[in-house]
Amino acid sequence: MSQIVNAVTSSTNARRGYRKGNPMSAVERQQSHLARKKETHKEMRVYVTSEIKDEFRRMCEAQGVTQSEMIEKLIKDAVSQQNGFVKD
Repeated sequence: MSQIVNAVTSSTNARRGYRKGNPMSAVERQQSHLARKKETHKEMRVYVTSEIKDEFRRMCEAQGVTQSEMIEKLIKDAVSQQNGFVKD
């Protein structure tokens, strides 16, 4: 004799609520990211000619690094050259 079993599928169950509270909006996530970054980083604002900026952007793309990473590398290289040794 075959028995009929009531199959319970995931679609018949009530959905579980979001367990970690309300999700943050995009603005809140960005503000949180900037607050964490300010603990270890400082902001620099500079003005350069458009031609230099475009060349710098292309240089970063060719190296596969962000503009921030490239600026950090260039500053470290300049400091190392000035001091005569590599400093990490």
